[in-house]
Amino acid sequence: MVTALKSVGLFGMNAFTVDVEVDIFRGMPGFDIVGLADVAIKESRDRVHSAVKNCGYEFPNAKITVNLAPADVKKSGPIYDVAIFLAILKSSGQLEVGFNDCAFIGELSLSGEIRGVNGVLPMTIHAKEQGIKNIFVPYDNATEASVVDGINVFGLKHIDELIAFMTKSITLSPIKATDLKAAQNIFAPDFSEVKGQSDARRALEIAAAGGHNAILIGPPGAGKSMLAKRMPGILPDMTFEESIETTKIYSIAGLLDKDTPLITARPFRAPHHTVSPAGLSGGGSIPVPGEISLAHNGVLFLDELPEFNRTAMEILRQPMEDHKVTISRARGSLTYPCRTMIIAAMNPCPCGYFGHPTRPCSCSDNAVSKYLSKVSGPLLDRLDLHIEVQPVEFDSISSKEASETSAEIKKRVDKARALQHERFKGTGVFSNSEMPPSMYNKACPLDKKAFELLKGSFERLGLSARAYDRILKVSRTIADLDQSEVITAHHVAEAIQYRSLDRKYWQR
Repeated sequence: MVTALKSVGLFGMNAFTVDVEVDIFRGMPGFDIVGLADVAIKESRDRVHSAVKNCGYEFPNAKITVNLAPADVKKSGPIYDVAIFLAILKSSGQLEVGFNDCAFIGELSLSGEIRGVNGVLPMTIHAKEQGIKNIFVPYDNATEASVVDGINVFGLKHIDELIAFMTKSITLSPIKATDLKAAQNIFAPDFSEVKGQSDARRALEIAAAGGHNAILIGPPGAGKSMLAKRMPGILPDMTFEESIETTKIYSIAGLLDKDTPLITARPFRAPHHTVSPAGLSGGGSIPVPGEISLAHNGVLFLDELPEFNRTAMEILRQPMEDHKVTISRARGSLTYPCRTMIIAAMNPCPCGYFGHPTRPCSCSDNAVSKYLSKVSGPLLDRLDLHIEVQPVEFDSISSKEASETSAEIKKRVDKARALQHERFKGTGVFSNSEMPPSMYNKACPLDKKAFELLKGSFERLGLSARAYDRILKVSRTIADLDQSEVITAHHVAEAIQYRSLDRKYWQR
């Protein structure tokens, strides 16, 4: 007798329906799993065998063949244990229930406990899209699955609980989404704690308003890291679609807290400079998301940028332009989204005091040049704002005057983003930093003085085409903060100011 029921597989961000088919027939006892299954699935034979016996059922003394269809798609992970268990019981006549409109996901322990797995949110979304009405998931994954409307989600701790429900011995209620606001990070650091640094604060406000990448350059202790860590607090609130996208990535990576059904606070990732290229972009035999994708819709902070592996740094160049990272392996290619704001920080030299107003630099010219050359020109060109962070003066540190809070800055950022939302509605563009050249004429009207200033600066400074694009986009953002439709000369002048540090440090 052949029994078939449904489960869901996952390859990268893409979920797919899997038909778990079991056939039991007379012959030499055996237990085979076919359908391009990996080692973790092959080991299901031993887990399911023990779980069947330890839960009080009889394991068939016959030839058992399990087929995971479609057979031409590679499948991985222990997520099919529950489906295989149920199909064996029904095919052997020990369970007389129907599995219509149901899908089953979960790993089994040897005693029949149902353990959590990665990627339940994208799998639940796919099940709903395929018209499946009920999905049974591990209890630890129930909260993330519950955010999907239109499908009944049941969280289970033990296989006996599932069988009792299927045979109507007990009743279970679908899990409902909890209060999503509870997942907000209420302890996010605030800009009110930053003393002085008015120029750097202004630059980061512009970066937040337009979604621009930025680099902070200054001596040790000037507050570069302190400023960067406060960026999420001034970014616009995440939309539901952004939350779903980000939560899917964390679910796939196995980093989602079981008590957090949905990530509603923008992520802030700060990998150590020893991170490998694969750790930054993603990797593995079946590639998992890297740091740049884990920062999707949030901030990726790269502190001590020159200390990063050169290959790791250069990997960022393409994702910064395309907002996605594609990883190719023998098993196939996977693409993960990475619409990420990159904030980098670095010292101007190995000792950190090159250009310091009071402390002398102990580095030779050759050492300074070698240190700065670790950051390539093409990567630097992709960072829209170059921000010099000066040492904080004693009067600023000791001042009792309260600094502007993140909430106050965020109000201006939200107003600027609202203009961009109207400007780019229906185009797939979300911020000024993503604006393609085809939109420049309509979205970036320059008055005569602004045009002449931009033209003169381009010729005098020898700017690249990419630098021109960045200056124009940053000018558009500065005008948006002023609620101005037309870009004026002072908007352009401020934007040009944020492209001058490469000439101070890199072209000495």
